[in-house]
Amino acid sequence: MKKILGNPLKILFLCTGNSCRSQMAEGFARHLIGNTVSAYSAGIDAKGLDPYAVQVMKESGIDISNQHSKTVGEFTGVEFDYCITLCGHAEESCPVFPAKTKIIHRGFDDPPKLAANAKNKQEKITHYRRIRDEIRKYIETLPASLKQKI
Repeated sequence: MKKILGNPLKILFLCTGNSCRSQMAEGFARHLIGNTVSAYSAGIDAKGLDPYAVQVMKESGIDISNQHSKTVGEFTGVEFDYCITLCGHAEESCPVFPAKTKIIHRGFDDPPKLAANAKNKQEKITHYRRIRDEIRKYIETLPASLKQKI
């Protein structure tokens, strides 16, 4: 992918707890399109980094173990170009951003919720892998798909 001229787009991936989906999105964005965007992630609350999210991302060749769970409040004063909400709760609870920030919702199922009734670890991790792959496909469309939404 070729580098864009000027400043990279600042994108915040927002989810409820910044433990799984938004962490995966940040990791993929940094790895796959980091030359065109500055990726951040946060949650309405900070729930800690989900170890299964770390595991399935590592399977994809991306280490997110050094990322940490953050709240959106930690980014006060940062002017994002886009805030992408990844779950319904984040969409409903999305804080007010400056007029410049475009809010986009692209929901994904919640892996921990899907895995809650899994019979074993293998079945549990299958849910995480599916959502990881869906998030990767979405991130691969950025930033081109964002420009179409303007």
